Amino acid sequence: MTTLPMQRHREPRAFGATGLDVSRLGLGCGGIGESRVTEGEAERLVHAAVDLGIDFFDAARSYGLAEERLGRALGPRRTRVVLSTKGGYGASGCDDWTGACITRGIDEALARLRTDHLDVFHLHSCPLDVLRRGELHEALVRAREAGKIRVAAYSGDNEALAWSVDSGTFGAVQCSVNVFDQHALRSTLPRAASRSRGVVAKRPLGNAPWRFAERPIAEDVGASWDRMRAMDLDPSPLGWDELALRFTAFAPAIACAVVGTTRVEHLAAAARAVEAGPLPDDVARRVIERFDAVGSSWPGMV
Repeated sequence: MTTLPMQRHREPRAFGATGLDVSRLGLGCGGIGESRVTEGEAERLVHAAVDLGIDFFDAARSYGLAEERLGRALGPRRTRVVLSTKGGYGASGCDDWTGACITRGIDEALARLRTDHLDVFHLHSCPLDVLRRGELHEALVRAREAGKIRVAAYSGDNEALAWSVDSGTFGAVQCSVNVFDQHALRSTLPRAASRSRGVVAKRPLGNAPWRFAERPIAEDVGASWDRMRAMDLDPSPLGWDELALRFTAFAPAIACAVVGTTRVEHLAAAARAVEAGPLPDDVARRVIERFDAVGSSWPGMV
């Protein structure tokens, strides 16, 4: 039996100027959308997350069965959480990245998630040239005015992230922030904070490259492995997981860090790590200095 943390502390964080409060730790729901995960496993994970005080749940149109399963598992607990999803593509009968796709995609997400509104709806990794299209912004404004979404948001990195922060459409952004990817912390997120945008950090474990003795074949994990080797960072006296989670969850401008997992015990361990608070000053300084020494020119990892 998995033992949940004794202290189930929900630390509410203002989500920018959106009027929402979020827990410092969120659940990324990509895993529960995978066919290898059973309905029962998905339900147990969602219920455990709520019991742990996690109230930010992040799904996407591209996450397989995630939206349907999340909607079923939450049931009456829907009112206790901030429900976030991502789209801009995959809506029935529409071309991707059009105003019609945004409108229909939101309606279909509402049905899959069994809710009358989405707290946060992100344009998901939308390229910069597409992101500038006025029809996308108009569709988001209409959805917000109709009460279908509370916050229009953007999920992505680098130039498109910077553009979205300066746009008047988006009240929140989601981007990669971790020990091996500190680009947004240096470039865009200070400006996001000054504009009172809600900020969600994805990939707080940075693909956990420390799991591998040799460079992984998967390119995203391999790129993180390369960065880890270049930084040559010793995580002690902490383990890698705790170091990574505490670094990201308490980084400047971050309201919520979302971890993706399918196992209750892993989620409980993440909650315990965040409950330990910010990294000691000397450890945090070492993480920043090693990145500055070798990675100051590294772009955000899309």
